[in-house]
Amino acid sequence: MHWTEMLMPVVSGFALTIMAMPIFIGYFRMKQLGQTTREDGPKWHEVKTGTPTMGGLVFLIAIVITSVWVGIWQKSLTISLGLLMFILVLYGILGFLDDFIKVFKKRNLGLTSKQKLIGQIIGGIVFFAVYRIEGLDTLLYLPFFGEVNIGWLYAVFVIVWLVGFSNAINLTDGLDGLVAGTASIAYGAYAVLAFKQGQTDILIFCLAVIGGLVGFFFFNKKPAKIFMGDVGSLALGGGLAAVSILLHQEWSLLLIGLIFVIETASVMIQVTSFKLTGKRVFKMSPIHHHFEMSGWSEWRVVLTFWAVGLVAAALALVIIL
Repeated sequence: MHWTEMLMPVVSGFALTIMAMPIFIGYFRMKQLGQTTREDGPKWHEVKTGTPTMGGLVFLIAIVITSVWVGIWQKSLTISLGLLMFILVLYGILGFLDDFIKVFKKRNLGLTSKQKLIGQIIGGIVFFAVYRIEGLDTLLYLPFFGEVNIGWLYAVFVIVWLVGFSNAINLTDGLDGLVAGTASIAYGAYAVLAFKQGQTDILIFCLAVIGGLVGFFFFNKKPAKIFMGDVGSLALGGGLAAVSILLHQEWSLLLIGLIFVIETASVMIQVTSFKLTGKRVFKMSPIHHHFEMSGWSEWRVVLTFWAVGLVAAALALVIIL
């Protein structure tokens, strides 16, 4: 795939998102529908109450449309590309239902954690089943051991990976532009790996995601005109994990997605510490709120996290390539 052809999915994802988003935002404002800020969140985030949400729906549609038409054009509409879109759409639907109940039904809680988890696990099972039907192997690289065929345990790994990173990006999505930037960097790193492996189908998907996210960022940068909502964050996390699996670079996601790992770890540490000792390790979790409460501006936190994500992704590429 020539570099000029690689521009097509980026431009398509960007153009579709940036054209449709103003209409979407306008509809939410007209209906006076918006995000309700968490009561236990930072007090200075209260000004964001009422901001339109569910913007992820727009870039998800842009990504799917782009992946299909570029996939057909490049003769790369494969099962792997279908699997990526399946996870993106399914996890997006789970997030959409969660957002829809909160926003349109005016209920503070959307889907229960159990309902979302069941949906995510079903997605993981279907993903693995199709993966095996296609004859893809169950080899997993283990440090110090090399590649090991773990058989059916690979199905467990796939489910944990998809669910874990789907929720990790969901936790990270708490500041204007934070996930738009960090996810673009992560998908960019996998685009490089897909290109090096000659997997055009996965490359198209990653580039379409980047285009959609860059288009979304224009409306999500501080002060955000719209948030992506769970419909965007759950889908992006599931898609990212699926990409790492299909490229057989699973563990690389711990480094390429370092920010998402840190954000999730901060919540786990905070909850565990409070339950065991009654004390909090961070001023607030996820950790981006800790830095805000330490006096950092929102932009400073976002730019610092982008920088860390970029360095980690570059390091991962150097190690792998």
